[in-house]
Amino acid sequence: MLGKVFGAMCLISIVYSVISGDVSELGSAVFEGAESAVTLTLSLVGIMSLWCGVMNVLREAGAIKILARLISPVLKIFFPDAYESGEGKEEIAASIGANLIGIGNAATPLALSAIKKLHTYHVKRGGRADTASRDMITLAVLNCASANLLPTTILSLRRSAGSVEAFSVVLPIWIVSFSCAFLSLMLSRACGIGENKL
Repeated sequence: MLGKVFGAMCLISIVYSVISGDVSELGSAVFEGAESAVTLTLSLVGIMSLWCGVMNVLREAGAIKILARLISPVLKIFFPDAYESGEGKEEIAASIGANLIGIGNAATPLALSAIKKLHTYHVKRGGRADTASRDMITLAVLNCASANLLPTTILSLRRSAGSVEAFSVVLPIWIVSFSCAFLSLMLSRACGIGENKL
């Protein structure tokens, strides 16, 4: 659907530029946009590579196990199956940790790994293979509405766009992200009774 919307916008832009006689301006705007997109992508690749590497080093050093132990009292409430079985609890903690430091791209593969382990445990326990357990749903919801302590991606985007006060958005991000994460956890556990079809 999104591809169709962008396709329609591009088509409207081309038709309008031909009608208004601004084809050369459209061409230069396309080249400038492509150039800035490449620059932005390269700057984000550097930041994401750094933080993904940091997460791997922390994992190898055992810091993720320590994080899992520290936040386990809270996670036991929202992920009882993972903590009862031991399946996926490290990945859940690492995913939440990655989201806390604002690197959602690193959190996604960790969450997918946790969901695979939770699904295997769910099927072993007698659950249907085409259903998602409550823990799987809670993790998916929490990954979409994650809390951010240090929104590194947003800050790097603002810096690369030339923002004078790149850090001015941190307090509003804390308020909104922690509120959304808390409410999403409450709703997913309150509404997630039983199993849901995949």
